[in-house]
Amino acid sequence: MSENHPHVLIFPYPAQGHMLPLLDFTHQLVNNGVAITILVTPKNLPILDPLLSRNPSIKNLVLPFPSHPSIPAGVENVKDLPANGFRSMMYNLGKLRDPILEWFRNHPSPPSAIISDMFLGFTHEIATQLGIRRYVFSTSGALALSVVYSLWREMPKRKDPNDENENFHFPNIPNSPKFPFWQLSPIYRSYVEGDPSSEFIRECYLANIASHGIVFNTFMELENVYLDHLMKDLGHNRVWSVGPVLPPGEDDVSGQSNRGGSSSVLASEILAWLDKCEDHSVVYVCFGSQAVLTNKQMEELAIALDKSGVKFILSAKRATKGHASNDYGVIPSWFEEKVAGRGLIVRDWSPQVLILKHQAIGAFLTHCGWNSTLESLIAGVPMLTWPMGADQFANANLLVDEHEVAIRACEGAQTVPNSDELANLLAEAVQGNNVEERRLRASELRKVAINGIKEGGNSFKDLAAFVKKLREEATKIETKFLGN
Repeated sequence: MSENHPHVLIFPYPAQGHMLPLLDFTHQLVNNGVAITILVTPKNLPILDPLLSRNPSIKNLVLPFPSHPSIPAGVENVKDLPANGFRSMMYNLGKLRDPILEWFRNHPSPPSAIISDMFLGFTHEIATQLGIRRYVFSTSGALALSVVYSLWREMPKRKDPNDENENFHFPNIPNSPKFPFWQLSPIYRSYVEGDPSSEFIRECYLANIASHGIVFNTFMELENVYLDHLMKDLGHNRVWSVGPVLPPGEDDVSGQSNRGGSSSVLASEILAWLDKCEDHSVVYVCFGSQAVLTNKQMEELAIALDKSGVKFILSAKRATKGHASNDYGVIPSWFEEKVAGRGLIVRDWSPQVLILKHQAIGAFLTHCGWNSTLESLIAGVPMLTWPMGADQFANANLLVDEHEVAIRACEGAQTVPNSDELANLLAEAVQGNNVEERRLRASELRKVAINGIKEGGNSFKDLAAFVKKLREEATKIETKFLGN
């Protein structure tokens, strides 16, 4: 560690949508002269390969994955678990506290800061014990995190414990958002007072609020009012928006195609198929790395895509180890043949950044995960929203109501869409009356986002300010941890 090269421990949460943005941000830190150690468990080490091959100076710290009764042996990433696996994983990773402390105390020149995912709040306590700073890396936007912080601090309860539709209001947050109970964070909804796992998770969120600062993968023009709100709410201005954080070498087909998994269709084949389509004529359909549609949802979606007459790419995840595989992720047997030539079906992982950037894409039917949202915005592609959980309902509201770059298609993880209505929306998304207006607004947001990460832009300046902060902290901190 030196003033010019502060040493930072990066600890990503083992979920696809959480690891990739933090690893991309890590690449930017290395480019700015920060020395890095990344903490992972053994099965997540291969996800670091692209980053480590570009940045051989990065060290890794591989700690054994603790066992947990709810996590099948051999599973170390929530992409292999159903949605409720997030809770078990959060609680389980807390068992790494002592091994991390021991590593720090035995390290000849240990890190002067920890940057860890928002789901790893317990690392704040580690940093406090060591006399260093912990920074939250938020893979959600500022609106969504404002809501989550408010929930865990205020702990509001339902008047009627059986009413899933009871509205929860957040008058202190700009634009006074409100959500029915079923749309709130599932981690919050499953909180049980006195339950050790629930109490640990609550402590993690309160530790996030108490941490020294937050780095957001967002940009000022997208969420200005919510970033300002958080600074006021937290009582300090150590809130940096550095997004959209782009993958390094994003135009490299081979690099993007294996980013996060294998695919049933090669990236080059997908791009060749898109090259034959007219500009803005294709709807891209994908629900992220976590969601798996029920067979009934998949059937109605297939009928809608068939009826709509639009060209499309459908990226469909198969059932994971935790799903009843007969009920999830099955594409109807008639579908592929019926839409041959007009539709392309990709199983498992699709090279989303490359697909969205292609000029043939006219709209994106998305679950509104934050990474997908940003990737669509940076490509200037308007959206159809189908939020399913987590922060996605807040993201959909931001896109539809505030920025008017999306239209609502469906909502809810279990909701089965009406195929006639969805078919009309799919057609409207590429041929409807307001398409040009939405496309223009999306194009303007794209310009703003790209300018923000260029030299002189807001996100560029925030990244520089954050690195300067790391340097200042590094010079203040004694490197002798043994006495702590």
